[in-house]
Amino acid sequence: MQTTEYFTEIINELNRTAGLLISEEAEKLVDGILEAKKVFVAGAGRSGLMSRAFAMRMMQMGFDAYVVGETVTPNLEKGDMLLIGSGSGETKSLVPMAEKAKSLGGIVAVATIFPESTLGKIADIAITLPGSPKDKANSSYKTIQPMGALFEQTLLLFYDAVILRLMEKQGMGSAAMFSRHANLE
Repeated sequence: MQTTEYFTEIINELNRTAGLLISEEAEKLVDGILEAKKVFVAGAGRSGLMSRAFAMRMMQMGFDAYVVGETVTPNLEKGDMLLIGSGSGETKSLVPMAEKAKSLGGIVAVATIFPESTLGKIADIAITLPGSPKDKANSSYKTIQPMGALFEQTLLLFYDAVILRLMEKQGMGSAAMFSRHANLE
């Protein structure tokens, strides 16, 4: 296949994943973000990068949003949300983080392929995203992409859709967000 044919197939895969999302789960996440005092995001590897992009957009909307592990991240308190992106739902570094957030009275949300996973069971809000885990032998979802790429792409697009829904619920346009865009670049 040519590069453009791969690109077309990736887009087709993403179109198929969009039809598998569960609106009620997404709406619970949106409502949870609106109710939270602060929102913390976490993820490992590429899922973590998608989470960082989401935190940036939330900050641009005026939310108190933080990336776990950054030097300027404050403490999680009761009523705050921890949102984790993990395809497997078993990422060893993220499970104790979710448990700690729960013990502090935080709301835990997870976006994962496997809502029955350890993180899915800990979570107050579990969002099922279609995709294939890194270990494709244990997947019924077929993709031409390597490792967890489809999940990671779906995660980013899902987060962007959540931003659009938050904007709608708050009556906010892009111009208001742009006023919080980084200006030291």
